[in-house]
Amino acid sequence: MLYRYLDLRSTRMQHNMRLRSDVAMKMRHFLWKLHGFVEVETPTLFRRTPGGAREYLVPTRQPGKFYTLPQSPQQFKQLLMVGAIDRYFQIARCYRDEGSRSDRQPEFTQVDIEMSFINKEGIQALVEELLQYAWPDNLPSIHLPFPRMTYAQAMDQFGTDKPDTRFDMKLQDVTRELKDSGVAVFSSTEGNDAFVIKAFKCSKGMDFLKRKDYEDLQKEAVKLKDGGVTFIQIKDADSWKSSISKHLRSEARENLGKAMKVNPGDVLCLAAGKPDSVNSLLGQMRLSCANRLEANGASVRDHGSFHFLWVEDFPLFLPKEDGQEGELESSHHPFTAPVDKHKELIMTQPSQVHGQHYDLVLDGSEIAGGSIRIHDAKLQKHVLQNILNEDASSMQHLLEALESGCPPHGGIAIGFDRLIAILAGEPSIREVIAFPKTIDGNDLMSGAPSLLDNEELAVYHIRHDICDATK
Repeated sequence: MLYRYLDLRSTRMQHNMRLRSDVAMKMRHFLWKLHGFVEVETPTLFRRTPGGAREYLVPTRQPGKFYTLPQSPQQFKQLLMVGAIDRYFQIARCYRDEGSRSDRQPEFTQVDIEMSFINKEGIQALVEELLQYAWPDNLPSIHLPFPRMTYAQAMDQFGTDKPDTRFDMKLQDVTRELKDSGVAVFSSTEGNDAFVIKAFKCSKGMDFLKRKDYEDLQKEAVKLKDGGVTFIQIKDADSWKSSISKHLRSEARENLGKAMKVNPGDVLCLAAGKPDSVNSLLGQMRLSCANRLEANGASVRDHGSFHFLWVEDFPLFLPKEDGQEGELESSHHPFTAPVDKHKELIMTQPSQVHGQHYDLVLDGSEIAGGSIRIHDAKLQKHVLQNILNEDASSMQHLLEALESGCPPHGGIAIGFDRLIAILAGEPSIREVIAFPKTIDGNDLMSGAPSLLDNEELAVYHIRHDICDATK
């Protein structure tokens, strides 16, 4: 990326940049011309937002005071609903100081949408039609409506809230079949709800997976969870190759074979433990096994079409990572409304509440996320202050706006970079951004970020102790 301006001359980058422009223009036309949306530019200098990702700080000439660059226009688009801009959109620049990955950049673009007097189904239908309208002509057409799945179903069947539905290999509960199997790793003294045995099947996996593949997959599994996974190679009905074969009772083997509908040449991958950890482990191993199979010549994923999926009915709050027992954090953000049937429950048992939150997944990548928002000031203050233990005074501007009269509203943000990367067949969003940053957030071409000396920083009432030799 040191000479990115030369790389942009390549046929590949020319295609990606023109694809990005074409899709953006079609989306603008659909929202503005066909559906009466108003494009509004919101500020990029804002104040710190409670919770969420780490934000970039911008110093000011006022001692000790900083702006932050917004993670998204979330609060502003809600304020626009209060201000009677009832159909808003923006192709917005957003910023998160959380490290770069293949699917993330410190600055990124999202198609931001908000509407008043709308429900989840209305937003989902609009997004489906938007994507169909902006879809490139040279790609396989997409069909509406997109399928839907609850968060609980996604975690149970795929071990992730962003399932890749281009292939099967679903997780299956085999606790009943194996709990009295004679295998120690499948035995537990814990209650039924706290222990589960699950498996997925790689059809004809023995034709493609070699000894080193099993070894590497097991090493990966052990890093994710103590004990890793157990592989069973089904040679035929009476010959199963596995580290547990000699311990597995014949009745348990027969029951497992029927439950998993095994055939000669299949490979089973199993894990046991607490439900959340087992789902997470097997969800990752499902993807890793698919990658290994494809690398060895197997046909696993459907690469001839695009597989969309709405995931909905998320828990509104999750246990806080690295927090004290009982502490909660928002699974989406603190402005998401509870489902109607849990409006009373949020006051007494917030950990049991589901939210009106929905994600759109494409080929295993989350490309959009949104929710119906809280439009009641008292409820919003309760969530911030009593559930999340945040300083509600930092959100006083929003609370006052909600008190002034706010219509029910909701919206969604489409990860534009990620969407374009999938459409272009690129493994990283860096390849669909004209001037991206490195994995460390650096711009190799210009040398940004650059070092400033204390004399230049004095006007911002900041100084640092970095030696001049580091310049």
